[in-house]
Amino acid sequence: MAPVVVVGAGPTGLTVAALLARRGVDCLVLDRRPAPHEQPRAVHLDDEAHAILNSVGVDFASISWPGQGLRLLDANLRVLAEFRRSSAAGRHGFPEANMFDQPDLERLLHKKVTVVHGVEVTEITQHGDHVRVNGERADYVLGCDGANSFVRKAIGARMQDLGFAQRWLVVDIDSNADLGQWDGVHQVCDTRRAATYMRVGRSRYRWEFRLRDGETADDYRDLDRLRPLIAPWTTVEDLSLRRVAEYTFRAQIADKWRDNRVFLLGDAAHLTPPFIGQGLGAGLRDAANLAWKLAAVHKGELPASVLDTYQIERRPHVRTMIRLAKLLGAAMTEGGEVGNLLRRVLMPRLHLVPGLRNRVLSSETPALRRSELVLRPRFSRSLAGTLCPGFMPDRITVVTAESHPRLADWLRQGKARAAVIRPDGIVLQA
Repeated sequence: MAPVVVVGAGPTGLTVAALLARRGVDCLVLDRRPAPHEQPRAVHLDDEAHAILNSVGVDFASISWPGQGLRLLDANLRVLAEFRRSSAAGRHGFPEANMFDQPDLERLLHKKVTVVHGVEVTEITQHGDHVRVNGERADYVLGCDGANSFVRKAIGARMQDLGFAQRWLVVDIDSNADLGQWDGVHQVCDTRRAATYMRVGRSRYRWEFRLRDGETADDYRDLDRLRPLIAPWTTVEDLSLRRVAEYTFRAQIADKWRDNRVFLLGDAAHLTPPFIGQGLGAGLRDAANLAWKLAAVHKGELPASVLDTYQIERRPHVRTMIRLAKLLGAAMTEGGEVGNLLRRVLMPRLHLVPGLRNRVLSSETPALRRSELVLRPRFSRSLAGTLCPGFMPDRITVVTAESHPRLADWLRQGKARAAVIRPDGIVLQA
C-alpha cells in the first residue's frame, strides 16, 4: 500500500492526495462507493480555494461560473438589500466567488490521483511507526470520509455541537430556458419559509427551502409538487429535475483532528452551515495546510512536531468561520415575526453602514493562530498567519518588494519589509 492512504474520494480527499503527489509522496485514495458520485452537492468556492486547485493543475475556471453577489429578499421576493460583485479577478488572481457543479470538479481531480472505488475501510490500527488499514501497512491515514466518518470513530474523536440545526430541502434543476432572474444568490430572509436560489452554471439552478415541522423531502419528489415553491422565481415549463434531497444544516467540530499517524480533514473534522459558502472551502484549506507539512516530515525535511500545528492552526480558524455562518444564518432565518419585522426595517439601511459592502463581499478569511509555523507577535498586528495574495511557492520562501515587486503594496500595507511564505501561501513570519 502507498505511504499515505486517503479515506474518501470527495473533493477534500482528492485534493490532499493531489497536493501530496505534487510533492512526490505516493497516495492511494480509497472510497466505499463503487463509482464517483454523480449528484451535485457543494456549489461554491472562493478565490483562496481556487488558488489551491490551481496549484495542482486543476483548471477550475473551465467548469466554474463567477458569482455575481448576494440579494436579500423578503417573503414576497422584494429586495431588502443587494451586494453586487464584480466577476473580475481578486487578490489571488481568480474571481472571489465561483459557482460550480461538484461532479465536474471531482472528474478533474480524479485525473491527478490514484483512486480505488468499492473499498470500505473497516479497520484502522496504529503500530508506532506505521498504521494498518484493513490489514495493509501505511505510514499515514487521512480521514476525508465525510460527516459520518469511520476514521473519526476509529481514533475516538467526537463531534462537538455548536448549537445549530435546521432541516432544508435542496433542489437541483437543469434548464436551457432563460429563467429571467438575476444570476447572483437570492436569499429569502423569512422565518416562515427561508429560501435560497442561485444559478450554478449555464444550465444548472439550485433552490433550497427550509422545511417546516412535519415536512420531508418525500413531499417534493417531483416537479408538480415543487412548482408552488419555485413559482415565485419561474413558471418556465422546460425544467428537468436532477435531484431532491433533505439536509440538516449543522454546526459541529471534532474535539481532536489527529491521533498519532491518523488525521481528519473536511466534513470528518467539521460541519458548517452553508450561509457563507465555506463548507468545502474549509476542507480544501485543511488539505493545503496539512499536505506540505506531511510531505516535509515524510522526507525528513522537518521534524514530526510540525504536524501538531495542523490542528492548532486549522481548528480555531474553522470554528471562527462556523460562528460567522451561524450568525448570518440566524440573522436571515430566525426570530419569528419580530425577526421578519426587524429585517424589513434594518436591511434596506445596510448600505449606510461604512465598509459593510466590502466586508460582505470580501473572500478574505481570518489569520491563523500562533504556532511553531506561524510566528505572530502577541500584542501587535502582523501579516503572519494571513494568506499571501496569489503566491504559493514550492518551498518556504522569503519575499521582499525587490524580489517580488507585485507584492510590494501588500508588504507596505502590512508594514513589513519582508515576509516568509510557506508552501500553502500562509505567512510564517513578517
